Amino acid sequence: MLLQVGRAVPTTPWELVLTSSRETKFVLAILVVFSLASWYLIFLKWWQFRKMRRQADRFMTEIERATRLEDAYHAAMRLPSSPYNRLLREGVNFFSELKPGSLKGGSKGDAAAPSGAPTTTLTATQLEALRMVLAKEVAAERDSAARFVPWLATFGSVSPLLGLLGTVLGVMDAFIGIALGGSGNIAAVAPGVAEALVTTVAGLAVAVPSVMAYNLFVNRLGLFAGELEGFAQEIIGTMAREGRL
Repeated sequence: MLLQVGRAVPTTPWELVLTSSRETKFVLAILVVFSLASWYLIFLKWWQFRKMRRQADRFMTEIERATRLEDAYHAAMRLPSSPYNRLLREGVNFFSELKPGSLKGGSKGDAAAPSGAPTTTLTATQLEALRMVLAKEVAAERDSAARFVPWLATFGSVSPLLGLLGTVLGVMDAFIGIALGGSGNIAAVAPGVAEALVTTVAGLAVAVPSVMAYNLFVNRLGLFAGELEGFAQEIIGTMAREGRL
């Protein structure tokens, strides 16, 4: 990377970018795309987890007011769709298929078992099937909430390597220029090395927020999945307490 006579020496990072080689600009362009994509995903997932937290708080408030599972079911179905009422609906619907008319008889028009009739309980196989259905729904909701989160880990791991690639190419270009020009003083070497290091800085600038956001969202995802699993167990516990299991 030869310093031509009369050419101004870059003194700021922006000037280094503007005077950089095509290879460096190409790597920087890719890193800019990665940065925009990662920040979009960060705000998207932040908004989604915040929305799910509000839905969970509202759902639990409504559920706590209900005294029986039928009342909780009808209250949950009046709320906007969320992972929590979808889980409850899946469990109640499957139980109603196993024992028609034994659960969702809390409102007019529903087929309910006669008052005072003995409640038939589930067999061990049916109970295990109910647990599997709830576990499947929990896994589906967890996978849905985790959508796009792995991309943040990808950006966080690839961006420093891409920045290092740009640095290596820049240093090679600088040394080739020094060899062709026959000058090895610090004034000839410094601009080329500084230009090469710009991509490393850009790669780290993309990676740091991506990795931090990934770790934060993975932690929230674990808490979310734990809440769903706990609620699934609470559904089964409520059925057992009401003598349905």
